[in-house]
Amino acid sequence: MKQVLIVVLWMGFTIGLCSAQAKPIAPINRHASREAVNLLDFLYSIKGKYTLTGQHNFVVSGSKYDEIVHDITGKYPVVWGCDFSFNAMGENAKKFQHCGPMNLSDPSEPFAFNGQTPDLLRSKMISEAKKQYSKGHIITLMWHHCPPQYGDSCDGSKVWAMENRPSPAEWDSLVTPGTKLNDQWKKQADGIAFYLKQLQEAHIPVLWRPYHEMNGVWFWWCNQKGEQGFPRLWKMMYHYFTDVHHLNNLIWVWNTNAPRDIPKDEAFPYDQFFPGRDYVDVLAADVYRRDFKQSHHDDLLKLAKGKLIALGEIGQLPTPEQLSTQPQWSWFMTWGYFINKYNDSTAVKTIYNSPACLTLDKISFKNGNWKVI
Repeated sequence: MKQVLIVVLWMGFTIGLCSAQAKPIAPINRHASREAVNLLDFLYSIKGKYTLTGQHNFVVSGSKYDEIVHDITGKYPVVWGCDFSFNAMGENAKKFQHCGPMNLSDPSEPFAFNGQTPDLLRSKMISEAKKQYSKGHIITLMWHHCPPQYGDSCDGSKVWAMENRPSPAEWDSLVTPGTKLNDQWKKQADGIAFYLKQLQEAHIPVLWRPYHEMNGVWFWWCNQKGEQGFPRLWKMMYHYFTDVHHLNNLIWVWNTNAPRDIPKDEAFPYDQFFPGRDYVDVLAADVYRRDFKQSHHDDLLKLAKGKLIALGEIGQLPTPEQLSTQPQWSWFMTWGYFINKYNDSTAVKTIYNSPACLTLDKISFKNGNWKVI
C-alpha cells in the first residue's frame, strides 16, 4: 500500500510538473497585442514536441530562398526571416555581401550595387512580410546596422568591428540618455520603429531579434560583458520601442551565438550577456559549422528557466537524430544561400520530412491563430 501511494504521489507530481512546463509564459510586455500573445501561446503549445522550419531571406530578395526550399522539398518553411540591414560603403563592400546589405545584389548573385534606396527596399520588405504572413508564415526580423553615428550607411568593417569595438567610455555614452551618441542611436531606432509600426497596424506579430550574436567578438555590439555591458543596450531598446514607440507586436528574441573557443572568433558563455528573464521572451543561439553540441541546447535551456529557446540562425541543417536529443528548439532558420550552397538536397529533404519538424502544410492559420493540423 505504501509503495502504491508513493507511485501515485510521484505520478501526480510528474503530471503537475509537465503541466507547469507546458503552461505558456506571458510576454514580457504586459501590453502585448492579441496577435503577439497568440503567437507566443502557439510556440508554447509545440514546446518540446515540434521544431518549426524557417528560412532567412535578404531585403533585396523577396522570398527567393523560401522558393528554393520548395523547389527542393515541395514544402515551405513556417518561419520567414528578413533583415532591416544597412548600406555597405567603400571599396571593400563586396567583402560584406554575404550578409545582404541593402544596396548590394543578393549574396548568391554577382556583386553589384543595386541603386535602390533604403526606404524603398524596407517598404518592399514590409510588403513581402505582410504577404507571407497572410499565407500563415511566422515573421522574424533582425537588424544588421552601422554604429549610430553613421546612420544607415557605413563601411562594413564598422559593423564587423572586431578589435575596434566601442571603448567602455563610448559604450557608456551610447546607453546614457542625453548624449550625442544616444541621440544618434534614437534616430536610427526611430527609422526601424517606423516600419515595425506598419506591421503592428496590420496586426502582424514579429519575432524581433536585434543585436544577434552579442557574445561573440565580431560586431560592434559584441563582447560587452556584465550588467553594465550588453544588457544596458538591450534594455534601452526594449524600453524605447515599448514605452516610447508603443510597439506591442514584438516578441523579444535574445539571440546569442553558440559558445566556441576559436582564436579571434570566440563566443563566450551565454550568461555573461543575459539581460534577465524580465527582458526576454525567447532565448536563441546561432549555430554554424554543424556545431550542434548538446551543451549549446542544454545551457540555454537552463538559463531560460521554462522560457522558449530557438535556433535563430543556422548554416548547415541539424539531423533528425540531433533534434531528437535537442527537442526544445522552437524553430530553426537557415541563413539565406546556405540552404542550397552548404546543404545537399538529401539533407534538406530529410529534415523537412522529419516528423519532429513542422512545415507550412502542417499548420492551419486563421484569424491570427496557428494550430498544428
